[in-house]
Amino acid sequence: MEDLVIRDADVVDGGGEPSYRADVVVDGGRIVSIVKEAAAAGCQRPRATRELDAEGLVLSPGFIDMHAHSDLALLRDPDHSAKAAQGVTLEVLGQDGLSYAPVDDRTLQEVRRAITGWNGYGDDIDFDWRSVGEYLDRLDRGVAVNAAYLIPQGTVRALVVGWEDRAATAQELDRMRQLVAEGLEQGAVGLSSGLTYTPGMYAPNAELTALCRVVASYGGYYCPHHRSYGAGALAAYAEMVELTRAADCALHLAHATMNFGVNEGRAPELLALLDEALDAGADISLDTYPYTPGSTTLAALLPSWAGEGGPEALLRRLADEETAERVRHDLEVTGADGCHGVPVEWETIEISGVADPALAEYVGRTVRESADARGETPWTTARRLLLRDRLGTAVLQHVGHEENVRAVMCHRVHTGGSDGILQGAKPHPRAYGTFPRYLGHYVRELGVLSLEECVARLTSRPAARLRLPDRGLVREGYRADLVLFDPATVAAGATYDRPRTLPTGIPYVLVDGRFVIDDGRRTDVLAGRSVRRTVT
Repeated sequence: MEDLVIRDADVVDGGGEPSYRADVVVDGGRIVSIVKEAAAAGCQRPRATRELDAEGLVLSPGFIDMHAHSDLALLRDPDHSAKAAQGVTLEVLGQDGLSYAPVDDRTLQEVRRAITGWNGYGDDIDFDWRSVGEYLDRLDRGVAVNAAYLIPQGTVRALVVGWEDRAATAQELDRMRQLVAEGLEQGAVGLSSGLTYTPGMYAPNAELTALCRVVASYGGYYCPHHRSYGAGALAAYAEMVELTRAADCALHLAHATMNFGVNEGRAPELLALLDEALDAGADISLDTYPYTPGSTTLAALLPSWAGEGGPEALLRRLADEETAERVRHDLEVTGADGCHGVPVEWETIEISGVADPALAEYVGRTVRESADARGETPWTTARRLLLRDRLGTAVLQHVGHEENVRAVMCHRVHTGGSDGILQGAKPHPRAYGTFPRYLGHYVRELGVLSLEECVARLTSRPAARLRLPDRGLVREGYRADLVLFDPATVAAGATYDRPRTLPTGIPYVLVDGRFVIDDGRRTDVLAGRSVRRTVT
């Protein structure tokens, strides 16, 4: 007999078509047969070792998180219910131009310090890899869900050029191209950038274009966190469209929205720009999370010149009174490039996590609230946190607009991404709630998307961007990465006050045909592996 038959499920197959009733049979990690309307037809029903009654439940492909920051969490936390309980069966890592491969010993330590606020410093991790392939091999030892990897352009630049604000030499550019090619050959699906983060933001467009040409030659895609989501947002989007057009490279826009007061109500302008490029033949997709606040590190808001030379150089500058005053002026008056060209509004910057437990009193308060309580300026508070926490402070930025969020999620090339930072005492609830929030709030409660269309945006559309021939649809022969949810009750449990609360209404999740969530409980199954780009 087969491993499993899921009986009488309402199948939403990921292709955007109307749902249908069926028995779905799984064996050997794949969907081996689909018997539509089996009960009504009176035909011989399939038998299996386990038979699961799915009456009242929707069966869909597992959700693909197109923008995840679980690079260390997958290794640190075998449970990983933050994603598994949402129905996520595949995450795309290596985001925003900074991650942990390819590196050497120096670069690894620098990157660990630079993104402590995203992933922790990693004292509990054995960093026994240096190349992209070795990192993917580490995932292949067994993790909670599957993972694909983007080569982080900022890490590549740190490895070859360092953290200096200068153009790469011809020899350095050749070396970066070689590293990108090697990473793609080892299984990466594309290249990411963080163009408001050092050192990736120091790269001129000619350098990025050269790297994107390598990506295009391997059939990968470019995923930039572009140069501004604030004052220069539309120009920054247009810049990425033109850059990838010149490189003939597919483009996937990371957490694509329009934030800060200067962009309220301006999502239609962004979508018109993308429609024009798409109609002209560009290969573009994007992802968003269904919330208004953003999340990053406190250090990321600083001007790029302050971070030149790396994390330790930044800390030295912050410790110097005169230099720190220049940083403050750029932040509060000019509008730092790290803060998207918009003068910082400290009342919108909420501390969500600290690396040093002694600083826990700051968590859950905005910088302005903590400053007012101490009778000091917000910059004094922020600077103290940056220095004492050694750049490990994570923040929420309450700068988004609901009308922009809804407009972008309705666009034809939209996919779902959590941008989930799992570090900190009070992380953004998107890390635990993105996918059930789409299904519960925006489908059932608001009707912004139909159920079938929403599922397609979370499954087959991202699988197509990743060029995965056997994932993202409920079809015979496809991988049995599946989720069963109750459309009447599915909802995000995570809130800003209780951000680690698990969702409701998702009782079963399978990775490679094995239950990672069974009757609402996390099993001990570690069926996840690296999902590598097929070399062509």
